[in-house]
Amino acid sequence: MLDLNSGILVFGGGGTIGSSTALHLARKGYRNIRVLDVYPIPSAQSAGNDLNKIMGTSLRNPVDRQLSLEAEDAWSNDPTFTAYYHRSGRLDCCGSPDGIEDLENTIATLKDAGLGHTVEWLDTEAQIIRRVPQLAGLLLYDELKGWKGIFFEQGGWLAAAKAIDSVGRELVRHGVQFSFGDSGTFQSLILSNDGKTCLGATTKDGTRYIADRVVLASGAWTPSLVDLEDQCCSKAWVYAHMQLTSEEIKEYAGCPVVYNEDLGFFFEPDEHGIIKVCDEFPGFTRYKMHQPFGTPEPKLVSVPRSHARHPTDTYPDASENTINKAIAALLPKFKDKELFNRAMCWCADTADANLLICEHPRWKNLFVATGDSGHSFKLLPIIGKHVVELLEGTLQEDLRESWRWRPGSGDARKSRRAAPAEDLADLPGWKHGPAADPKAQAKSTMQ
Repeated sequence: MLDLNSGILVFGGGGTIGSSTALHLARKGYRNIRVLDVYPIPSAQSAGNDLNKIMGTSLRNPVDRQLSLEAEDAWSNDPTFTAYYHRSGRLDCCGSPDGIEDLENTIATLKDAGLGHTVEWLDTEAQIIRRVPQLAGLLLYDELKGWKGIFFEQGGWLAAAKAIDSVGRELVRHGVQFSFGDSGTFQSLILSNDGKTCLGATTKDGTRYIADRVVLASGAWTPSLVDLEDQCCSKAWVYAHMQLTSEEIKEYAGCPVVYNEDLGFFFEPDEHGIIKVCDEFPGFTRYKMHQPFGTPEPKLVSVPRSHARHPTDTYPDASENTINKAIAALLPKFKDKELFNRAMCWCADTADANLLICEHPRWKNLFVATGDSGHSFKLLPIIGKHVVELLEGTLQEDLRESWRWRPGSGDARKSRRAAPAEDLADLPGWKHGPAADPKAQAKSTMQ
């Protein structure tokens, strides 16, 4: 039974789900919380340590309606988060028959969920341009012909790294304890004599932390840390940045997020005039022989390669082509601009795109909180509340059922995407240079 003095370890506490969990524990008055991560908040290897993420309603699973509404309310009203929500709106659009069918299905799903009033169907080029005037230039390139769209008035984007940093500052005010570098890097569990109960964890430097509960919320790294029985597959997606001139910044300021499922998506420029562009594809894996804690021998696991540790890594040559294709179609006037900050962002897919948030069935008091499936950053203000409910035994039944331990429920390598991920071993162009020292980076960040 938990009480406010119970010791709780949150591994991956510098990322999205982990920092949110620590935040809600602290807000409920828990006094013995320790956040552990390879890097300080916002963790340099968290998918949430990013320029921006899409904000908006997404209904892939039955519980998503509740979570989307909770997230919208928190981003709009919680002072820790409000400054980082940019309500630019969001346009989902497509011109292919399959893409248009997906848009029609999305509208039907929103209507069935009682949210049809929150979106507008755009049936013509003129209607799309009315909502996103910055796309008018596409007419010169004959790119908009036949496109349909959905406009989300309440959508937009989130200043991701800044929001997690805001959480970190609140955690400091609450007196939460932190361990970074080797002393925050998960190594193994400390188990009871019968091997059935988790009593804490040991980190890379040999530190032993005893705790009443251990939460493993290490994002894409979680499947390589403990045995998840292939329920999650770590995958990378790619992005690049462009620098706009002062006149271009004025033109694109306030532009809605534009997402095309056949091509990719882009955001309005940030305060420094930087636009992030992403292509759209099923992701990349990085399979290797690896032995997570709890497996009797090494097995094939998709193991992320940290951009923080390998800062000269970029993305495969094939991604340069698809990023440029997205720019040529969505931002043709910028097709000759120089790209920079080419990188991969690692997430963890589940087969059904539901989160995996539950107690590990082999080890009592170990809780996993992962399986973001590339769509969970918007839950930063609220997902930790539900993790705390799980720890306290009060999580509502439909969430518990959706996020349960469920090996054999499908293929996480494909998930609900168009095709299985390609493996980076088969793709040239992304791997460069020696690794950086995370210990030195953690020290310099904390100074």
